Amino acid sequence: MPTSSRLLIRGPFRGIAWLGGAIAWSAAAVIGAVLAIFLTATVVVLLFMGGVVAALAAAALRARRTVRAPADDADLIEARNIGGHSWVAYGWDSRR
Repeated sequence: MPTSSRLLIRGPFRGIAWLGGAIAWSAAAVIGAVLAIFLTATVVVLLFMGGVVAALAAAALRARRTVRAPADDADLIEARNIGGHSWVAYGWDSRR
């Protein structure tokens, strides 16, 4: 039994084992590269979506600060529901 942790292959299969190891290493490297690119693209998309959400939140806060309640109720009209989808408006004929 060998004392090292390496698998010793002797004879005619040594070249085939070396070739199989090279192919497996190459496949692992290619798969790792593809997964790294996929992960990078995912992070970029998440950062972009986070930026869009932050921009929309900033725009909503800015719009919220600019909206002001009407100072005078003279421009408002009163509407009352008289049943179902029917409404009666008061005050629209006395506007300036």
